[in-house]
Amino acid sequence: MRVGVDRNKYQIHIPLPPKIDPTVTMMQVEEKPDVTYSDVGGCKEQIEKLREVVETPLLHPERFVNLGIEPPKGVLLFGPPGTGKTLCARAVANRTDACFIRVIGSELVQKYVGEGARMVRELFEMARTKKACLIFFDEIDAIGGARFDDGAGGDNEVQRTMLELINQLDGFDPRGNIKVLMATNRPDTLDPALMRPGRLDRKIEFSLPDLEGRTHILRSMLAQ
Repeated sequence: MRVGVDRNKYQIHIPLPPKIDPTVTMMQVEEKPDVTYSDVGGCKEQIEKLREVVETPLLHPERFVNLGIEPPKGVLLFGPPGTGKTLCARAVANRTDACFIRVIGSELVQKYVGEGARMVRELFEMARTKKACLIFFDEIDAIGGARFDDGAGGDNEVQRTMLELINQLDGFDPRGNIKVLMATNRPDTLDPALMRPGRLDRKIEFSLPDLEGRTHILRSMLAQ
């Protein structure tokens, strides 16, 4: 238990809140997001692709078993900021009754050796306890950028975190209850190791909406 101390009178005051674990503050966890496909405007094509590669494997895994093929483990969402990547990911989690865990890549970069890698391991351990879980890594280029051997300690820690992420991607069943989405504005900077088969198998581009898409967005906002 943590308490406050008056240094002048040496008196203990009321207990303080428990110290917050960094693994709690760095992620957003929603047991079931309240966003639906109808709330997302200007992303019709992207939603169709997400339903194919994320929704169907979670809701109807037997279809892939019958065909003898493995669904993708991970999907890369890329495009300019504000084009609906996070919103679409939350909508898929809502549709599949999956727990939604959002992690910002830069928050996995820690100053202590091995801390970022530990967070990644514990993140996937949490996901395995859920009936279904969608892990969303936002700004993945913060840890998933191309590697350079310049000997910098900070860069080495980023590489350790990224290698642990790759290890976790390799370690779960694509027909299981976990799906991984990663988002970036700069897909050209990502390490090719992330894009190998069995990791991020699909890419979905989110471009700026056209006139029809902007009209849909405006109507969705007015409806709220």
